[in-house]
Amino acid sequence: MDRRSSLGCVFEVLETLVLTLVIFFVIQSFIAQPYQVQQQSMERTLEPGQYVLVDKLTPRFDAYDRGDVVVFNPPATWTTDDTPFIKRVIGVAGDTVEVRDDGIVYVNGTALDEPYTYQNDEGVPEPTEGGTEQNSWVVPAGELFVMGDHRQRSADSRVFGTIPIDNVIGRAFLRYWPISTFGVLETPTYPDLQPATS
Repeated sequence: MDRRSSLGCVFEVLETLVLTLVIFFVIQSFIAQPYQVQQQSMERTLEPGQYVLVDKLTPRFDAYDRGDVVVFNPPATWTTDDTPFIKRVIGVAGDTVEVRDDGIVYVNGTALDEPYTYQNDEGVPEPTEGGTEQNSWVVPAGELFVMGDHRQRSADSRVFGTIPIDNVIGRAFLRYWPISTFGVLETPTYPDLQPATS
């Protein structure tokens, strides 16, 4: 093989590597991104150490809705750690979210049916508790109210308030590792829920 052929092979390999890196960058920046669950706040829906794929594309034309599991950057005033949080959307703009003394979450006056919340070893769902300073919130325009599924292990909108949609990285839609847990994350519907007032 002459020198010219060797240089041609090297150029082709470099071209392939660069193209691969560009495609990877585009996919991770604009389409989908892997995320490792690091908190206990979504047990038993998602366990620490599991990996999910985060959809960054469809939220550009399909707004986040109640029940979506989202990955987001927490408020800077809440943590100095740059690890994103993963929680479930409970309220969207215009919603009134309440945590009442019965341990149930109400949105716009309607009790949420939440089969995804954490259950103890006896299969009994743990009640949801309100925040330290308030039990009722109105979600402003351009923001979301989020909670973890394991309510008693979750730092969420009950303590740091609603989050700007601009803080949201994307919608988690697929649990892919460990392979034994592979599956699509189902988004619940709340057919009895009144629409937001905004």
